[in-house]
Amino acid sequence: MQAGKILKKMRSRWRLGGALRLVWQSSPKLAIARLIFLIFQGILPLIPLYLGKLLIDTVAASVNAADKEAAFREAIVLLILTAVVTILNTVVSSLAEVIDIAQGQQVTNHMQNILHAKSIEVDLEYYENSKYYDALQRAQQEASFRPTQIVNRLAQVVQNGISLIAIVGLLLSLHWGIAGVLFVAAIPAMLVRGKYSQLIYDWQRENTPKDRQIQYLGSLLTSDLYAKEIRLFELGNIFSERFYRLKIKMYKEGLNIVSKRAVANIIAQVISGILIFTAYTFIFYQTIQGILAIGDLVLYYQAFQKGQSSLQGMLRHFNSLYEDNLFLANLYEFLDLKPKVVEPINPKSFPAPMQSGIVFDNVSFEYSNSNRKALQNVNLTVKPGEVVALVGENGSGKTSLIKLLCRLYDPTGGKITIDGIDIRQFQIPALRQEIGVIFQDYAKYHLTANENIWLGNTSIEPNNSKIIQAARMAGADDVISKLPKRYDTILGKLFEQGEELSIGQWQKIALARAFLRKSQVIVLDEPTSAMDPKAEEEVFRKFRELIKGQAAILISHRLSTVKMADRIYVIEHGKVIENGSHQELMQQNGTYAYLFETQAQNYR
Repeated sequence: MQAGKILKKMRSRWRLGGALRLVWQSSPKLAIARLIFLIFQGILPLIPLYLGKLLIDTVAASVNAADKEAAFREAIVLLILTAVVTILNTVVSSLAEVIDIAQGQQVTNHMQNILHAKSIEVDLEYYENSKYYDALQRAQQEASFRPTQIVNRLAQVVQNGISLIAIVGLLLSLHWGIAGVLFVAAIPAMLVRGKYSQLIYDWQRENTPKDRQIQYLGSLLTSDLYAKEIRLFELGNIFSERFYRLKIKMYKEGLNIVSKRAVANIIAQVISGILIFTAYTFIFYQTIQGILAIGDLVLYYQAFQKGQSSLQGMLRHFNSLYEDNLFLANLYEFLDLKPKVVEPINPKSFPAPMQSGIVFDNVSFEYSNSNRKALQNVNLTVKPGEVVALVGENGSGKTSLIKLLCRLYDPTGGKITIDGIDIRQFQIPALRQEIGVIFQDYAKYHLTANENIWLGNTSIEPNNSKIIQAARMAGADDVISKLPKRYDTILGKLFEQGEELSIGQWQKIALARAFLRKSQVIVLDEPTSAMDPKAEEEVFRKFRELIKGQAAILISHRLSTVKMADRIYVIEHGKVIENGSHQELMQQNGTYAYLFETQAQNYR
């Protein structure tokens, strides 16, 4: 009954074929070489068994032989053959080890490339969902070694299987029951391993969130991002204790399962041992009765031992393959994720240049992991060369609008058009190429200053003069010029000789990255929040000169910086509640006027 359940689960979740395809794709030549050497490794160890039988029979017969010199010469030939086969087996094993290592590294590299490609492919939505991180962590844990491990175990199954076929044929010539005992003795251990493989898999999968918590707490204690606060607020012991408690809990649960498996395995091995020694008793009885010669005794005894070892190895690796297959489901769970933001079947060309601009037409949006509408029936326009500002409290939906414009998400209602064409009809790379964005949570790349800016437009050469021009536009050139190696200086302290920047200086680097893109639309989400007033005033004083006809969307909490916008949209709880120029909104004496006056009082 238990075996039936195990086989049913194996059939329902069998993904080894996919793993073999991944291995084959990583290096077909190494896969073929591996298979050839497996055949040799399966056959060569059996030859010395038969040569040993012939040698013992020759020595036994020489005791009563008249020509002892001839018997000695025959024995020498058998010894030389045995030595040659042994050396050949050593050579094959050594070469096979080299192939194994090479193939393992190739598979690991291939799997890392696949994981990275899938991570890039999936939508931003997945990165804002905790279940995605569970799936990603499980995939990362398995991808680096599991396919290679599957190949190694399959190799052992094949190698042991070749040896087992030959040995079973030999044992059948003695008695069919001996071969039967060989197989029956291996069943208890197989059932125990199959059962506990499933239990361990289910336990590890269930505890993925806890494992991620442990890693998170570990990063709090070791990362430079939290080092200052942990020391200032004396949080080290709190996080360390939480880390330790979770670790101990996981340890006790894991040890409990392993202990139960050990007890079950002992019982299985005792049953198997009784059956095996029964077979040995039969072989010795046959020899004592004169039915078998001394050479036959040695041959069958060694063959039974070798057969037992081959079968146990084969079933052990087969059970391990079942275990690998269970965990391989974690990898495929991640690889099977499908992007929801998809390319159009018949894409349209992006307008070059834009004529009428961007229109949000009754746009609504709701995140999949939330029941709250982030945006509700939003209508707004951005014309070419126009500066539009979005104003509102945190969480009002401003950044969500930008994510929709960049097709990081698609609206759940309404549509966004550019020159009357729904943006879902453009190729995604073509759309994003025309939108230069700096988000509030901009990236800090621990690369050179030159590369940090160049990443904004990788279609140009890394040493293009436009990089310096973009840096000057953003006010970053003054910062970079004071660094030890100027544009060749590595930013951040993650690597040797890196130079850390202030938050405001990092923001100038990110702003330069956006300016370098030379897109038709530029989006600045709190672009100067970390800059000092002088730097901020300098950026916005020449902002219209900088954008040079680009459509610009500006998000800022500093209302003094949005006065220069052609049109201001006030957003509250995902809805546009006011829009107009600064003067028009001040005359309306509504939310914008209240917010502006409130901020202005702080400077009077």
